Amino acid sequence: MQKIFAILRVLRLHQWVKNAFVFLPLFFVGNLFDAGEFIVTLSVFFAFSFAASAIYCLNDIMDIEADRTHPKKCTRPFASGILSKNTGWIIMGCLLVLSGAGEILFGGIHFIPVLSVIIAYIILNIAYCLKLKRVAIADVFIVSLGFVFRILAGSLATQTPLSHWIVLMTFLLALFLAFAKRRDDVLIYNESGVKVRKNVSRFNLAFLDASIVIVATMTMVCYIMYSVSPEVMQRLGSEHLYVTSVFVLLGMLRYLQRILVDGASGSPTQILLKDCFIQFTIAGWIAAFCIIIYL
Repeated sequence: MQKIFAILRVLRLHQWVKNAFVFLPLFFVGNLFDAGEFIVTLSVFFAFSFAASAIYCLNDIMDIEADRTHPKKCTRPFASGILSKNTGWIIMGCLLVLSGAGEILFGGIHFIPVLSVIIAYIILNIAYCLKLKRVAIADVFIVSLGFVFRILAGSLATQTPLSHWIVLMTFLLALFLAFAKRRDDVLIYNESGVKVRKNVSRFNLAFLDASIVIVATMTMVCYIMYSVSPEVMQRLGSEHLYVTSVFVLLGMLRYLQRILVDGASGSPTQILLKDCFIQFTIAGWIAAFCIIIYL
């Protein structure tokens, strides 16, 4: 039983929420409740989730020694010795097979381009795990590109057009969260002297705080430009999308407060799942968006 729970921890099921980005193309064009397109996109969600879990598994295998010195990551299944490396390779292989087979069987007629995006995501992240995560700045860009791959896969699955503002906004939002996570690594390094990442010495709080604020500002501008874009207003049949910017601004400011005031920059997913204020702003944004484009 202990090993079963350890395998579930390796999968990081709570991180699957990130793969909901594949639904954004449908959501932003008002087709989220189209049953056929939703089911096809759901298959992409699971295919990406299995692929992402395979990468998490590889990352944990590669980081065993570093994780053993981390105050929190030392309890991970591989670092703590609950699971062996060989078990990890088997888990990773099974996940990759599930990802590919699931998309082929349930991905609809456009599964080939979607599978190509997932394969590109896997290759890029293998390179990240093996080498590129040690290259400061490049590492956060690769993490952010993963979210662009997600919305691209969702778009290709249903042949839903993507606004260039959505692509930019997705990349910038992911970059914002990645820099926030690096800030937590620097805080740990400053307090304990432990390098949780080999490139942590290439960052400092001044650089990261400036980067976080710059990227947050750019993200907000991109969203406003999206909401007032003539192309988008014509496609959605509404001129009132700009109203939703209020919730986006509230959410960004709250997250900045959590990072810069509370120092809670470790896991974006955990902040999302535990911070009621951010949950409220997301719920408000979804409700306002749905009222504008679906009612």
